[in-house]
Amino acid sequence: MQSLHHDRVKSLITSFVASLILWVSQADVCAQVQPSEPPPNVILMMADDMGLGDTSAYQDFTGNHDDVQLDTPNMERLARMGVRFTDAHTPSSRCSPTRYGLLTGRYPWRNRLKHWVLFGSQGDPMIEPGRPTLATLFRDQGYATGMVGKWHVGLRYRRSDGLPASGWSDADITQPLHTTPLDHGFDYCRFTSRSHGTSGPNVGVSATKKASKTKKNSGKINGPLQNVGPGHIHGRIAVGATGNGKQLVSEGPDAYVHSNLGSRHSDHAIEWISEQVQSAKPFFLYYPSNSNHGPHTPDVSIDGVPVQSASRTKSGNSMNARYDYVYENDVALGRLLDYLSENNDPRNPGQKLIENTIVIFTSDNGAEINQNVASGPFRSHKGSTYEGGHRVPFLVSWKAGKVGDGDATTAGQDNVTLVGHCDLFATFAQIINAPLPNLAEGEKGAEDSFSVVTAWQGNTVQKRPPLFFHDHKESKTDHAVSAFRLDDPVVDGKSFPGQWKLFFDAQLLRRGVANPIELYDLATDQLEQNNRLDDSRLQPLIDHLTQIATLHRNSGGHRMTEFAPSQRIVLDWTDTDFANRFDGKPAAGLTISPDSDTAVTVEFNASQHGKPIPSARFVTNVRGLGIDGPGKFDQVESSEAISLKFDRDVIIDSAGLIAGNGQCGGFYRVGDHAPLAIYCIDAALDANDQSGVISDVGVLKAGESLILSSSPHYQTEPAGQWRLQSLTFRVLPK
Repeated sequence: MQSLHHDRVKSLITSFVASLILWVSQADVCAQVQPSEPPPNVILMMADDMGLGDTSAYQDFTGNHDDVQLDTPNMERLARMGVRFTDAHTPSSRCSPTRYGLLTGRYPWRNRLKHWVLFGSQGDPMIEPGRPTLATLFRDQGYATGMVGKWHVGLRYRRSDGLPASGWSDADITQPLHTTPLDHGFDYCRFTSRSHGTSGPNVGVSATKKASKTKKNSGKINGPLQNVGPGHIHGRIAVGATGNGKQLVSEGPDAYVHSNLGSRHSDHAIEWISEQVQSAKPFFLYYPSNSNHGPHTPDVSIDGVPVQSASRTKSGNSMNARYDYVYENDVALGRLLDYLSENNDPRNPGQKLIENTIVIFTSDNGAEINQNVASGPFRSHKGSTYEGGHRVPFLVSWKAGKVGDGDATTAGQDNVTLVGHCDLFATFAQIINAPLPNLAEGEKGAEDSFSVVTAWQGNTVQKRPPLFFHDHKESKTDHAVSAFRLDDPVVDGKSFPGQWKLFFDAQLLRRGVANPIELYDLATDQLEQNNRLDDSRLQPLIDHLTQIATLHRNSGGHRMTEFAPSQRIVLDWTDTDFANRFDGKPAAGLTISPDSDTAVTVEFNASQHGKPIPSARFVTNVRGLGIDGPGKFDQVESSEAISLKFDRDVIIDSAGLIAGNGQCGGFYRVGDHAPLAIYCIDAALDANDQSGVISDVGVLKAGESLILSSSPHYQTEPAGQWRLQSLTFRVLPK
C-alpha cells in the first residue's frame, strides 16, 4: 500500500460532463420559472408505507382490477387537479432516512444512518443542529411553519437536572425535550416521535387485552416502566406525562390511543391552518401521517367522515383494516382540499386558498406488504432497493403556478420525469426565490437537491443528476446496499438508451468504494429480473456509471460535483512509511506537506478539554494514529482530540476511525459548525450497526480546524476510545 496516493477519476471528462449537465439543466429551470407573488402556501402530506397500488389514482398505471383496488377518491381528485408523477422515488426504502432526505435535500447515507431506521425510544437526532431544512427554508422567507404527524428523525430528552439525557433510561419526560422539530425550523409541532405503535403505550386497549400481554411486551403497557415512548408531544412537551416514572395519562384528550391519531392530527392541521389564514403570512405545513404503518389502527371517523370499516374496492366491496388505514389518508387529504376550496384567501382577494396553495401527496417508501396489488408492476416492497421499495405516489397541484389546472373535473396531467424527494428543497427554493446554501464557501444544505419546477409545470426534464436509493433487505450480508439511476447516458460518444439502474454492495456507503453487483434497464425490464452486469457489451457503460456513482458518493453532494476536483489525497496511517512521519513526533503544530503536485500543508495538534496537551506525542500502530498523552492507552481517549488545519480550502471526503479494543464515541466539528456524533469503521454506533467512515464532511476553509474529539458532545453519553486510520480530502482551486 502506498502511504499517499491520488484516486484520480479515470476520465476528467466524466466529472466535467456530470457537472455541466447539472449546471445546464438547473440554469434552464431558473430561466423559465419566475417566483410567485404573493408566494404560495404549501401543504406537504406524506403517508407511511404506501405503495403505488394502494391508491386508485394510479390504477390505470398499475393495472389493478376493480375488485382489488382500494378506492381513494380524494387522491384521484388531487391527481385531476394537478400532476401525477409515475417515476417518483424516495431516497431510501425505509422511514427515517427518507424523512431526513426529504427535509434536508441531502441523501440520508451522508449522515450516520447507512441503513435501517432510528431505533429505540429516543433515537438520537439525525438532522444536525444548524442544518437547513424545508422548515428553515420557508421560515427564513417569512412563512409560518407547522408540522403534525410522525417525526421519526430523532429527538433528545432531558434528565431531571435539565441536562440532555443520554437515552430513554435517564430521561425525565416531565421536562421539556431538548431536541424536537422546533430546533429544525418549525414554529409549531404536534407529533408522535416515530411509528405510532412504538411512540407510546396504547391506552385504548381493554384491561383484558392488557392482561393477556406477555412479559416480553410488558414495557408496552402503560406504567412507570413503560419503554416505548413519550406519547403525544406538543412542541417540547410530552403532554401525557404524569411524573410517575414514564407512566402516561390513561384518560382525557392527552391519552395516547392508537386509533385516535387520524382525527387528532387532522384536527390539529386544520386548526393551525385556520390560525395562519388570519395572518398575512404564507404557511408551510408538513403533514407526515402515521397511517398506514402497522399496527393498522384506523380511526372511527375524521370530521364526521367514516374511516373504520369504510374502505371499499372500486367495485364496492369491503376491505380489511390495513386498507381502512390507507383510506384514512384519503379522508384526511380530502378534508384539507375541502378546507382550501371553501375558504377565501386573504392574501389574494376574490380567490379561494386552493388556488395559490401547493398541495403534495406522497409516501415515505413502498408498501409494507409484499403484494403486487400494493406495489404495482414492480419488484418487492418496503425495505428493498428494488423499485417496489422506493417508487411511490407523488401528486402535486398548484393552480396559480400552472401545476395542473386546479379543476377536479378534468383528466389531470401525467409526467414521466425521474424525480426524488430530495428534489423538494431546491424546487421550493426556486418557487419562493430563496438562494440555496453556498457549498463552496462552507455553508451546509440541500447538497443533493435539484429543482424540478419545470416538470411540475408539465415539461419533461431530460437531464438531471443521478438518483440514489438505499437499504436492501434482499442482501444476504450487509443491508447498506445502494443503487443509482441514470437515463440515456452517453459514453465516449456512444449512446446507451435506457433507464439504467446499477446496484452496489455496502462498501460504497460504508467506505466510498464502488463494487457493482446488479444492473437493470428499467425501460425494458421494470421488474428487475434480467441482471445485465455480466453483459460484456455493456462494460463501458458499467465503468462509466461506476465512475459517476463514485464521484457523487465521495464529493459530498450532487451540487458539490460542480466544483469538487477529481483528485483526492489520502492520508493513511496504517502504511508504515507514512506513519513514520508521525510516530513519536510532538503532538503540537506538526506540519506536513502531503502532496507534491498540490501545494497544501496540514497542521496537526492534540488537545484535551480544548487545551493543548504539554509534552504529548503522536504514536502509531497498525490501527492508526493515537496520542501519547494523559489517557491510559496510546489512542484518542479521555477527552483527548486531534485537530487538523489546512492552509487551503479543502473538501473533507472522509475520516476513518478505528475503535479496535476501544469504543466508538465522541464528536467531530468542522470550523464553527455544530458538533456531530462520531462513528467508526469497525464499531457500531448503536444497535443498528451504523458503522463506516465519517463521510461527506464538507468544505473546510483555510485556517479553520477539523476537530476529532473523544469527548461526548452532550456530556452524558459514553466517551470514545479510537485511533485515526485515514483522512481523505480534495484541495479546492485558489
